[in-house]
Amino acid sequence: MSILTVSGTKVEYSRQDIFTGLQPYGMDITAAGDFAVVANIGLGATGGSDTVSLVDLKANPPRTIDQLAVGPIPEGISLAPNGRYVAVTVMNGTNTSPTSPFFHESALLKVLEIRGRKLEFVAEAKLGRWCQGAGWMPGSAMVLAQCMVEKEIQLFAFDGKGLKAAGAIKMNGGPAGLRIAY
Repeated sequence: MSILTVSGTKVEYSRQDIFTGLQPYGMDITAAGDFAVVANIGLGATGGSDTVSLVDLKANPPRTIDQLAVGPIPEGISLAPNGRYVAVTVMNGTNTSPTSPFFHESALLKVLEIRGRKLEFVAEAKLGRWCQGAGWMPGSAMVLAQCMVEKEIQLFAFDGKGLKAAGAIKMNGGPAGLRIAY
């Protein structure tokens, strides 16, 4: 992860990098600007468990302070508006050939919690296949996950302890790259 400096319309590479894990892919930053979470996709569809990293942006210099294994290929990652919970979509082999030894019928939606300076597992739900983006609705009680194969955005109610399927929004094409602004 590289740090950029921004001054008006000028953006420059600060020549400061932070190692978060193997092949960082998705990232989100808390509204307070104190932490970043990074989805590290590792070696891709090799069946190994990849990680989500917690980065302390207020440390001098900023650095990774925790990692949690979440499964193969965490792609979409999003912080809840309350800055406490992290939603991550994990491909879980759904983007591989059905003949692959790493293939699974369902991707996973995982919710982690930032507790102090650690990431802790909270909840998990099965998704469709080739699910990429993740996002939260205002209030931090509803999580959205995009699934390419099903051509839908799947909705999950979240009560701080568990996830419960709450419907889907059908699309004409496979949705990808979901981001939500608050």
